[in-house]
Amino acid sequence: MKENSGVVPKAEILDTQQCWKLLRETTIGRLAVTADGSPDVFPVNYKVDQETKIFRTGDGTKLSALEADANVALEADAVSAEFGIAWSVVVKGRAVVVTTTTTTLDTIGRALFPWDGVNKEHFIRIVPDTVTGKHLTLAAPM
Repeated sequence: MKENSGVVPKAEILDTQQCWKLLRETTIGRLAVTADGSPDVFPVNYKVDQETKIFRTGDGTKLSALEADANVALEADAVSAEFGIAWSVVVKGRAVVVTTTTTTLDTIGRALFPWDGVNKEHFIRIVPDTVTGKHLTLAAPM
């Protein structure tokens, strides 16, 4: 880790444009949903499309949860222990099933494929209500 002893950890609030820039730099996030009345979190790979996020899912717990309650949050982050910095961005909004798959594939460059190779035929778009983020300076390890 970069020598930062004596540095006081701090958080800088990011504006919306900075948040979207960072979201475009990574493709892995954690989707928070309400499933059967309890919170649940799923790792997803996503793409940013016109200030929305798109991911794929198959039939199952995640899709059922989204159909029952479309309110979601998706968090993405990155940490550089070497440089003693990190960031986190949270998008809160509504999950909408995309019905125009061809348009979606053209828009995101056909680059959104499931990690596990399992058939995930449903495309979900998160339409944001809020986008918030922080850039963090990390404390030196104890």
